[in-house]
Amino acid sequence: MSKVWFITGAGSGIGAATARAALKAGDRVVATGRNLAKVRNALSDVAGGNLASVKLDVADEAQAQTAVDEAIRTFGRIDVLVNNAGYSLLGNFEELSTAEIERHISTNFYGAMYVMRAVLPVMRKQRSGRIINISSVAGVVGLKHTGAYSAAKFAVEGMSLAVAHEVERFGIKIVVVAPGFFRTDLLDARNAKYSASTIEDYAAEGKAEEMWSGYDGKQQGDPARLGDVLVKIARMENPPKQFMAGSDALAVVTPVLEGRLDELRAYQDLSKSTDGSF
Repeated sequence: MSKVWFITGAGSGIGAATARAALKAGDRVVATGRNLAKVRNALSDVAGGNLASVKLDVADEAQAQTAVDEAIRTFGRIDVLVNNAGYSLLGNFEELSTAEIERHISTNFYGAMYVMRAVLPVMRKQRSGRIINISSVAGVVGLKHTGAYSAAKFAVEGMSLAVAHEVERFGIKIVVVAPGFFRTDLLDARNAKYSASTIEDYAAEGKAEEMWSGYDGKQQGDPARLGDVLVKIARMENPPKQFMAGSDALAVVTPVLEGRLDELRAYQDLSKSTDGSF
């Protein structure tokens, strides 16, 4: 059965690739983004009656509701939501300004929250739906210079796992996807945001931009292949609650999670010692 997708951040990277994959599978797509011209240009070669482009800044709650309403007017339903919109903010935590962190959280976490809150009543009424929230390896393990980015993505992970318990009885399944390094615009010099280097104690290790910018364009992950995988996941009766995308994601996350389990076991007697009698 043909599905209707609602994809945020569809002007490039994983968002655009997923839109293409869904269209290739015969589905209909509402592709959204802050820059509508960018979205249309990115998908110009697959434009047609199955594709609608809608302007959406996910950090604006009212726009999120308006965009969802427009999607319903256009295609009548939403079967799959992909929360993909976001950007990277990198730097030593102490050197990030409060304003920078707040803007970042507004897009990367609140944006996903606003769109979910707009889409959930639609899916609940349908008694069916799939929500795919794009997180990151940095949302599962802490990485250097990703204090703000990890905070946003950890929040997306927590929200996804918690809300999944609330909505599963309505036929709605939530999948949180943690990609490794994919060839997207996330580290593109025009999009990535870096903190100013102001604290001398951190200077010896170099700037965050020097560490991260060199990966741009060299990431091993292929957004087109991930788009194909997300189409498969959206059609699963029982999709995974968490999905690690890319062999590099598995290589980074697996030993960290195993290490956490080892630590929990090592201190389980101390944990139990906090139990009180009644």
